Amino acid sequence: MTKATELARAASDRDPHVGLRAVAALRRLLERLEVVQVDNARRQGWSWQEIADQLGVSRQAVHRKHGGR
Repeated sequence: MTKATELARAASDRDPHVGLRAVAALRRLLERLEVVQVDNARRQGWSWQEIADQLGVSRQAVHRKHGGR
């Protein structure tokens, strides 16, 4: 079982200590994955609008979050 699968399972645990800790870990993992994929898309020449469309956010939001790197 992968770490992400373990975290997803723990996120639905009835114990809030376990569930919330898993949610926080999943949030950190998703943030790291988003950075990797945004960087990948930019290296391949994607526009901020194309990236925003895939993430379901505005172009301004994705540029504000990732444009300074």
